[in-house]
Amino acid sequence: MRYPIVIHKDRKSGYGVTVPDLPGCFSAGDTLEEAIDSVHEAIACHLEGLLMDGEPIPEQKPLEAHQASKDYRNGIWALADIDISKLSSKAKRVNITVPARVLAIVDQAATQEGDTRSGLLARAALSYVERRSIGGQ
Repeated sequence: MRYPIVIHKDRKSGYGVTVPDLPGCFSAGDTLEEAIDSVHEAIACHLEGLLMDGEPIPEQKPLEAHQASKDYRNGIWALADIDISKLSSKAKRVNITVPARVLAIVDQAATQEGDTRSGLLARAALSYVERRSIGGQ
């Protein structure tokens, strides 16, 4: 999953990084590289905490929606790749059967999202279950 991040630099401080899709998730570093490396860990920890608490992972907004916000004015934008299928518990291999056409569509979507097949399927399954439980169906 790719999370948009916004990087700010003040003259007298290091780099600060905010993850707009995850309120309260931020990081910093003395160098740009440190800041970006540390935000990957911050996102993973933030998501892990949400999952451990049984909380849903917030839906991502389009990058343009964040860029339009004055809260992130003058920031440098980047994307942080996080494999959410590796969070919260040990991965477990399963055997499923799906039509080849569906698998091709899933693989194409995963590639476009910068995700793995497993990551995309895990995220899609969690999103489906979340919508069903929230909608009371």
